[in-house]
Amino acid sequence: MPKKINLKIFKDFVESSNFGGFLLFLCVVISMIVANTSMAAPLQNLLDTKLGYENEAIHLNYSVSMWINDGLMAIFFLLVGLEIKREIVEGELSSPKKAILPILAAIGGAVVPALIYVSFNSGSETASGWGIPMATDIAFALAVISLLDKRVPTSLKIFLAALAIVDDLIAILVIAIFYSSGIELGYLGYAGIGMLVLILMNRFNVKNPYLYLIPGVFVWYFVHHSGIHATIAGVLVAMTLPTNDTEVESPLEKLEHALVKPVNFLIIPIFAFANTNITIHQEMIEGLTSPLGLGISLGLIFGKPIGIVATSLICSKLGIGQLPANSNLIHIIGLGLLAGIGFTMSIFISMLSFDNQVFIEEAKLSVLITSLIAGILGYVILNLSSRRKGKKTEI
Repeated sequence: MPKKINLKIFKDFVESSNFGGFLLFLCVVISMIVANTSMAAPLQNLLDTKLGYENEAIHLNYSVSMWINDGLMAIFFLLVGLEIKREIVEGELSSPKKAILPILAAIGGAVVPALIYVSFNSGSETASGWGIPMATDIAFALAVISLLDKRVPTSLKIFLAALAIVDDLIAILVIAIFYSSGIELGYLGYAGIGMLVLILMNRFNVKNPYLYLIPGVFVWYFVHHSGIHATIAGVLVAMTLPTNDTEVESPLEKLEHALVKPVNFLIIPIFAFANTNITIHQEMIEGLTSPLGLGISLGLIFGKPIGIVATSLICSKLGIGQLPANSNLIHIIGLGLLAGIGFTMSIFISMLSFDNQVFIEEAKLSVLITSLIAGILGYVILNLSSRRKGKKTEI
Protein backbone atom coordinates (compact mmCIF):
# COMPACT_ATOMS: atom_id res chain seq x y z
CA MET A 1 0.00 0.00 0.00
CA PRO A 2 1.53 3.34 -1.05
CA LYS A 3 2.45 5.73 1.72
CA LYS A 4 0.16 8.77 1.99
CA ILE A 5 1.70 12.16 1.35
CA ASN A 6 2.06 14.13 4.57
CA LEU A 7 0.52 17.53 3.84
CA LYS A 8 0.86 18.80 7.41
CA ILE A 9 4.15 20.60 6.73
CA PHE A 10 2.63 22.42 3.74
CA LYS A 11 -0.55 23.24 5.69
CA ASP A 12 1.46 24.61 8.62
CA PHE A 13 3.52 26.78 6.25
CA VAL A 14 0.43 28.19 4.51
CA GLU A 15 -1.09 29.05 7.88
CA SER A 16 2.11 30.65 9.17
CA SER A 17 3.00 34.35 8.99
CA ASN A 18 5.84 33.48 6.57
CA PHE A 19 3.49 32.42 3.77
CA GLY A 20 2.29 35.98 3.11
CA GLY A 21 5.89 37.12 2.59
CA PHE A 22 6.60 34.14 0.33
CA LEU A 23 3.47 34.83 -1.76
CA LEU A 24 4.38 38.50 -2.03
CA PHE A 25 7.90 37.68 -3.23
CA LEU A 26 6.52 35.13 -5.72
CA CYS A 27 4.12 37.70 -7.22
CA VAL A 28 6.98 40.19 -7.63
CA VAL A 29 9.12 37.60 -9.44
CA ILE A 30 6.26 36.51 -11.73
CA SER A 31 5.28 40.12 -12.48
CA MET A 32 8.83 41.09 -13.44
CA ILE A 33 9.21 37.99 -15.62
CA VAL A 34 5.92 38.73 -17.41
CA ALA A 35 6.90 42.39 -17.87
CA ASN A 36 10.04 41.37 -19.74
CA THR A 37 8.38 38.92 -22.13
CA SER A 38 5.85 39.17 -24.96
CA MET A 39 3.12 39.11 -22.26
CA ALA A 40 4.01 42.64 -21.10
CA ALA A 41 1.64 44.45 -23.49
CA PRO A 42 -1.41 42.20 -22.77
CA LEU A 43 -0.83 42.62 -19.02
CA GLN A 44 -0.66 46.41 -19.35
CA ASN A 45 -3.81 46.39 -21.51
CA LEU A 46 -5.58 44.42 -18.78
CA LEU A 47 -4.46 46.89 -16.11
CA ASP A 48 -5.64 49.80 -18.29
CA THR A 49 -9.08 48.27 -18.88
CA LYS A 50 -11.88 50.45 -17.50
CA LEU A 51 -14.36 48.92 -15.06
CA GLY A 52 -17.28 50.50 -13.28
CA TYR A 53 -20.22 52.82 -13.78
CA GLU A 54 -20.48 56.53 -14.49
CA ASN A 55 -23.23 59.09 -15.03
CA GLU A 56 -23.75 62.77 -14.19
CA ALA A 57 -24.03 62.05 -10.45
CA ILE A 58 -21.82 58.99 -9.92
CA HIS A 59 -18.22 58.68 -11.11
CA LEU A 60 -16.94 55.17 -10.58
CA ASN A 61 -15.43 54.16 -13.89
CA TYR A 62 -11.71 53.53 -13.46
CA SER A 63 -8.93 51.35 -14.79
CA VAL A 64 -8.17 48.01 -13.15
CA SER A 65 -4.87 49.42 -11.84
CA MET A 66 -6.68 52.36 -10.21
CA TRP A 67 -9.22 50.03 -8.58
CA ILE A 68 -6.26 48.11 -7.15
CA ASN A 69 -4.31 51.16 -5.98
CA ASP A 70 -7.23 53.26 -4.72
CA GLY A 71 -9.79 50.56 -3.90
CA LEU A 72 -8.05 47.41 -2.69
CA MET A 73 -5.30 49.41 -1.02
CA ALA A 74 -7.95 51.29 0.99
CA ILE A 75 -8.75 47.90 2.57
CA PHE A 76 -5.05 47.43 3.28
CA PHE A 77 -4.98 50.85 4.97
CA LEU A 78 -8.16 49.91 6.87
CA LEU A 79 -6.24 46.98 8.36
CA VAL A 80 -3.25 49.23 9.11
CA GLY A 81 -5.59 51.69 10.83
CA LEU A 82 -7.13 48.92 12.93
CA GLU A 83 -3.65 47.80 14.00
CA ILE A 84 -2.65 51.35 14.89
CA LYS A 85 -5.77 51.92 17.01
CA ARG A 86 -5.41 48.56 18.78
CA GLU A 87 -1.78 49.33 19.62
CA ILE A 88 -2.78 52.77 20.95
CA VAL A 89 -5.57 51.33 23.14
CA GLU A 90 -3.98 48.15 24.46
CA GLY A 91 -0.63 47.46 22.81
CA GLU A 92 2.88 48.83 22.55
CA LEU A 93 1.66 52.40 22.06
CA SER A 94 -0.83 52.38 24.94
CA SER A 95 1.32 54.31 27.43
CA PRO A 96 4.00 56.99 27.10
CA LYS A 97 6.60 54.66 28.63
CA LYS A 98 5.90 51.94 26.04
CA ALA A 99 5.34 54.26 23.10
CA ILE A 100 8.09 56.85 23.37
CA LEU A 101 11.01 54.82 21.99
CA PRO A 102 9.28 53.23 18.96
CA ILE A 103 7.69 56.60 18.14
CA LEU A 104 10.97 58.51 18.29
CA ALA A 105 12.89 55.70 16.54
CA ALA A 106 10.29 55.67 13.74
CA ILE A 107 10.57 59.45 13.36
CA GLY A 108 14.37 59.20 13.21
CA GLY A 109 14.05 56.35 10.71
CA ALA A 110 11.80 58.50 8.52
CA VAL A 111 13.57 61.86 8.73
CA VAL A 112 17.15 60.70 7.98
CA PRO A 113 16.22 58.83 4.73
CA ALA A 114 14.19 61.84 3.57
CA LEU A 115 17.17 64.15 4.23
CA ILE A 116 19.50 61.80 2.31
CA TYR A 117 17.09 61.79 -0.62
CA VAL A 118 16.78 65.59 -0.58
CA SER A 119 20.56 65.97 -0.49
CA PHE A 120 20.76 64.14 -3.83
CA ASN A 121 17.63 65.52 -5.50
CA SER A 122 17.05 69.04 -4.18
CA GLY A 123 16.03 71.45 -6.96
CA SER A 124 15.69 68.67 -9.56
CA GLU A 125 12.69 67.14 -11.37
CA THR A 126 12.75 64.24 -8.90
CA ALA A 127 12.74 66.36 -5.72
CA SER A 128 9.12 65.38 -4.96
CA GLY A 129 10.12 61.76 -4.25
CA TRP A 130 11.51 62.52 -0.78
CA GLY A 131 8.73 60.45 0.84
CA ILE A 132 9.74 57.22 -0.94
CA PRO A 133 12.60 56.07 1.36
CA MET A 134 10.72 57.04 4.53
CA ALA A 135 8.47 53.97 4.53
CA THR A 136 8.83 50.46 5.98
CA ASP A 137 6.92 47.44 4.65
CA ILE A 138 5.57 46.00 7.90
CA ALA A 139 4.53 42.66 6.34
CA PHE A 140 7.92 41.94 4.78
CA ALA A 141 9.96 43.20 7.76
CA LEU A 142 8.00 41.06 10.23
CA ALA A 143 8.11 38.07 7.85
CA VAL A 144 11.93 38.24 7.76
CA ILE A 145 12.33 38.58 11.53
CA SER A 146 9.85 35.73 12.11
CA LEU A 147 12.16 33.45 10.09
CA LEU A 148 14.69 33.86 12.91
CA ASP A 149 12.18 32.39 15.37
CA LYS A 150 13.76 32.14 18.85
CA ARG A 151 17.18 33.29 17.69
CA VAL A 152 16.19 36.91 18.47
CA PRO A 153 14.44 38.20 21.62
CA THR A 154 10.64 38.35 21.43
CA SER A 155 10.89 41.93 22.69
CA LEU A 156 12.76 42.85 19.50
CA LYS A 157 9.92 41.56 17.31
CA ILE A 158 7.41 43.56 19.36
CA PHE A 159 9.60 46.67 19.07
CA LEU A 160 9.86 46.24 15.27
CA ALA A 161 6.08 45.81 15.00
CA ALA A 162 5.42 48.96 17.06
CA LEU A 163 8.05 50.93 15.12
CA ALA A 164 6.63 49.78 11.76
CA ILE A 165 3.10 50.74 12.82
CA VAL A 166 4.26 54.26 13.78
CA ASP A 167 6.19 54.34 10.49
CA ASP A 168 2.94 53.50 8.65
CA LEU A 169 1.18 56.33 10.49
CA ILE A 170 3.92 58.75 9.42
CA ALA A 171 3.58 57.55 5.81
CA ILE A 172 -0.20 58.00 5.98
CA LEU A 173 0.21 61.59 7.20
CA VAL A 174 2.82 62.29 4.50
CA ILE A 175 0.47 60.97 1.79
CA ALA A 176 -2.51 62.92 3.16
CA ILE A 177 -0.63 66.22 3.50
CA PHE A 178 1.94 66.20 0.69
CA TYR A 179 0.74 63.74 -1.96
CA SER A 180 -2.90 64.67 -2.32
CA SER A 181 -4.23 66.88 -5.12
CA GLY A 182 -6.30 70.07 -4.78
CA ILE A 183 -8.96 69.72 -2.08
CA GLU A 184 -12.66 69.78 -3.05
CA LEU A 185 -14.35 71.06 0.10
CA GLY A 186 -17.83 69.89 -0.96
CA TYR A 187 -16.81 66.25 -1.23
CA LEU A 188 -14.75 66.60 1.95
CA GLY A 189 -17.88 67.85 3.73
CA TYR A 190 -19.85 64.80 2.57
CA ALA A 191 -17.01 62.57 3.82
CA GLY A 192 -17.25 64.41 7.15
CA ILE A 193 -20.95 63.54 7.38
CA GLY A 194 -20.07 59.89 6.76
CA MET A 195 -17.49 60.06 9.54
CA LEU A 196 -20.08 61.62 11.87
CA VAL A 197 -22.39 58.66 11.20
CA LEU A 198 -19.55 56.26 12.06
CA ILE A 199 -18.71 58.14 15.26
CA LEU A 200 -22.39 58.05 16.31
CA MET A 201 -22.47 54.31 15.64
CA ASN A 202 -19.49 53.98 17.97
CA ARG A 203 -21.19 56.14 20.62
CA PHE A 204 -24.39 54.07 20.38
CA ASN A 205 -22.25 50.96 20.87
CA VAL A 206 -23.00 49.25 17.54
CA LYS A 207 -21.22 45.91 17.94
CA ASN A 208 -21.38 44.45 14.42
CA PRO A 209 -18.10 45.52 12.77
CA TYR A 210 -19.41 44.94 9.26
CA LEU A 211 -22.11 47.60 9.69
CA TYR A 212 -19.30 50.18 9.88
CA LEU A 213 -18.25 49.25 6.34
CA ILE A 214 -21.52 50.55 4.82
CA PRO A 215 -20.97 54.25 5.65
CA GLY A 216 -17.26 53.47 5.23
CA VAL A 217 -17.79 52.88 1.49
CA PHE A 218 -19.42 56.31 1.17
CA VAL A 219 -16.54 57.89 3.11
CA TRP A 220 -14.11 56.23 0.65
CA TYR A 221 -16.07 57.56 -2.35
CA PHE A 222 -16.19 61.16 -1.09
CA VAL A 223 -12.57 61.18 0.11
CA HIS A 224 -11.53 59.82 -3.30
CA HIS A 225 -13.30 62.71 -5.04
CA SER A 226 -12.15 65.31 -2.51
CA GLY A 227 -8.53 65.24 -3.72
CA ILE A 228 -7.16 63.51 -0.61
CA HIS A 229 -5.86 60.08 -1.54
CA ALA A 230 -8.66 57.52 -1.19
CA THR A 231 -6.63 55.08 0.90
CA ILE A 232 -6.71 57.56 3.80
CA ALA A 233 -10.43 56.73 4.11
CA GLY A 234 -9.48 53.24 5.27
CA VAL A 235 -7.55 54.67 8.22
CA LEU A 236 -10.32 57.14 9.11
CA VAL A 237 -12.95 54.39 9.15
CA ALA A 238 -10.68 52.15 11.25
CA MET A 239 -10.43 54.80 13.96
CA THR A 240 -14.20 54.66 14.56
CA LEU A 241 -14.35 50.91 15.29
CA PRO A 242 -14.97 50.19 19.00
CA THR A 243 -12.26 48.35 20.92
CA ASN A 244 -11.24 47.68 24.50
CA ASP A 245 -8.28 46.59 26.59
CA THR A 246 -9.92 43.41 27.95
CA GLU A 247 -9.76 39.76 26.89
CA VAL A 248 -13.21 40.04 25.26
CA GLU A 249 -12.87 40.28 21.48
CA SER A 250 -13.97 43.74 20.38
CA PRO A 251 -15.60 44.71 17.04
CA LEU A 252 -12.24 46.17 15.97
CA GLU A 253 -10.43 42.91 16.70
CA LYS A 254 -13.12 40.86 14.91
CA LEU A 255 -12.73 42.92 11.75
CA GLU A 256 -8.94 42.90 12.05
CA HIS A 257 -8.88 39.10 12.29
CA ALA A 258 -11.27 38.84 9.34
CA LEU A 259 -9.07 41.07 7.17
CA VAL A 260 -5.58 39.71 7.95
CA LYS A 261 -5.63 36.75 5.54
CA PRO A 262 -7.46 38.47 2.64
CA VAL A 263 -5.05 41.42 2.87
CA ASN A 264 -1.85 39.39 3.26
CA PHE A 265 -2.74 36.56 0.89
CA LEU A 266 -4.76 38.43 -1.76
CA ILE A 267 -4.72 42.23 -1.71
CA ILE A 268 -0.99 42.84 -1.14
CA PRO A 269 0.08 40.13 -3.64
CA ILE A 270 -2.30 41.61 -6.25
CA PHE A 271 -0.90 45.09 -5.58
CA ALA A 272 2.64 43.74 -5.90
CA PHE A 273 1.86 41.91 -9.14
CA ALA A 274 0.14 44.93 -10.68
CA ASN A 275 2.81 47.44 -9.69
CA THR A 276 6.10 45.61 -10.16
CA ASN A 277 5.55 44.71 -13.82
CA ILE A 278 8.68 46.67 -14.69
CA THR A 279 10.10 46.26 -18.19
CA ILE A 280 13.81 46.70 -17.56
CA HIS A 281 15.77 48.77 -20.10
CA GLN A 282 19.21 50.36 -20.23
CA GLU A 283 18.10 53.81 -19.05
CA MET A 284 16.48 52.25 -16.00
CA ILE A 285 19.67 50.39 -15.05
CA GLU A 286 21.56 53.67 -15.38
CA GLY A 287 18.86 55.26 -13.23
CA LEU A 288 19.99 53.17 -10.26
CA THR A 289 23.04 55.43 -9.96
CA SER A 290 21.14 58.63 -10.76
CA PRO A 291 20.25 61.08 -7.95
CA LEU A 292 16.78 59.48 -7.85
CA GLY A 293 18.13 55.93 -7.51
CA LEU A 294 20.87 56.85 -5.05
CA GLY A 295 18.50 58.94 -2.93
CA ILE A 296 16.14 55.98 -2.56
CA SER A 297 18.80 53.28 -2.16
CA LEU A 298 21.02 55.12 0.29
CA GLY A 299 17.97 56.46 2.12
CA LEU A 300 16.57 52.98 2.73
CA ILE A 301 19.75 50.98 3.30
CA PHE A 302 21.73 53.59 5.28
CA GLY A 303 19.26 56.27 6.32
CA LYS A 304 16.80 53.90 7.97
CA PRO A 305 19.29 52.08 10.24
CA ILE A 306 21.23 55.30 10.99
CA GLY A 307 18.04 57.13 12.00
CA ILE A 308 16.68 54.25 14.07
CA VAL A 309 19.96 53.28 15.76
CA ALA A 310 21.04 56.87 16.52
CA THR A 311 17.63 57.80 17.94
CA SER A 312 17.46 54.60 20.02
CA LEU A 313 20.95 55.14 21.46
CA ILE A 314 20.33 58.79 22.29
CA CYS A 315 16.97 58.03 23.94
CA SER A 316 18.51 55.14 25.89
CA LYS A 317 21.44 57.24 27.13
CA LEU A 318 19.15 60.11 28.14
CA GLY A 319 16.76 57.74 29.89
CA ILE A 320 13.87 58.84 27.66
CA GLY A 321 13.03 55.30 26.60
CA GLN A 322 14.06 51.73 27.28
CA LEU A 323 15.56 49.42 24.65
CA PRO A 324 13.89 46.03 24.04
CA ALA A 325 14.74 43.50 26.77
CA ASN A 326 17.79 41.30 26.11
CA SER A 327 18.75 43.33 23.03
CA ASN A 328 22.14 44.74 22.10
CA LEU A 329 23.62 47.11 19.55
CA ILE A 330 23.85 44.44 16.85
CA HIS A 331 20.15 43.65 17.32
CA ILE A 332 19.21 47.30 16.82
CA ILE A 333 21.39 47.60 13.70
CA GLY A 334 19.78 44.46 12.23
CA LEU A 335 16.33 45.78 13.08
CA GLY A 336 17.20 49.13 11.44
CA LEU A 337 18.17 47.30 8.25
CA LEU A 338 14.88 45.36 8.24
CA ALA A 339 13.11 48.71 8.49
CA GLY A 340 14.86 49.55 5.21
CA ILE A 341 12.53 47.10 3.44
CA GLY A 342 10.35 49.78 1.87
CA PHE A 343 8.51 47.73 -0.73
CA THR A 344 4.68 48.14 -0.61
CA MET A 345 4.47 51.61 0.91
CA SER A 346 7.56 52.94 -0.91
CA ILE A 347 6.27 51.71 -4.28
CA PHE A 348 2.89 53.25 -3.45
CA ILE A 349 4.47 56.64 -2.67
CA SER A 350 6.61 56.36 -5.84
CA MET A 351 3.43 56.33 -7.93
CA LEU A 352 2.13 59.41 -6.12
CA SER A 353 5.42 61.29 -6.42
CA PHE A 354 5.87 61.58 -10.18
CA ASP A 355 3.92 62.06 -13.39
CA ASN A 356 6.87 60.86 -15.46
CA GLN A 357 6.51 57.07 -15.97
CA VAL A 358 10.28 56.66 -16.37
CA PHE A 359 10.88 58.15 -12.93
CA ILE A 360 8.18 55.89 -11.45
CA GLU A 361 9.75 52.74 -12.91
CA GLU A 362 13.27 53.78 -11.87
CA ALA A 363 11.98 54.41 -8.35
CA LYS A 364 10.21 51.03 -8.23
CA LEU A 365 13.33 49.18 -9.38
CA SER A 366 15.48 51.01 -6.81
CA VAL A 367 12.99 50.16 -4.06
CA LEU A 368 12.85 46.48 -5.07
CA ILE A 369 16.61 45.96 -5.25
CA THR A 370 17.35 47.93 -2.07
CA SER A 371 14.56 46.23 -0.11
CA LEU A 372 15.97 42.85 -1.08
CA ILE A 373 19.49 43.87 0.02
CA ALA A 374 18.20 45.40 3.28
CA GLY A 375 16.20 42.26 4.07
CA ILE A 376 19.17 39.95 3.45
CA LEU A 377 21.59 42.10 5.46
CA GLY A 378 19.12 42.48 8.32
CA TYR A 379 18.54 38.73 8.45
CA VAL A 380 22.28 37.93 8.35
CA ILE A 381 23.17 40.44 11.08
CA LEU A 382 20.36 39.30 13.39
CA ASN A 383 21.27 35.68 12.75
CA LEU A 384 24.91 36.41 13.62
CA SER A 385 23.79 38.21 16.77
CA SER A 386 22.19 34.97 18.01
CA ARG A 387 25.62 33.32 17.97
CA ARG A 388 26.95 36.02 20.29
CA LYS A 389 24.56 35.01 23.08
CA GLY A 390 26.01 35.91 26.37
CA LYS A 391 28.36 38.44 24.77
CA LYS A 392 26.21 41.50 25.16
CA THR A 393 27.44 44.57 23.31
CA GLU A 394 27.16 47.59 25.56
CA ILE A 395 24.97 50.44 24.38
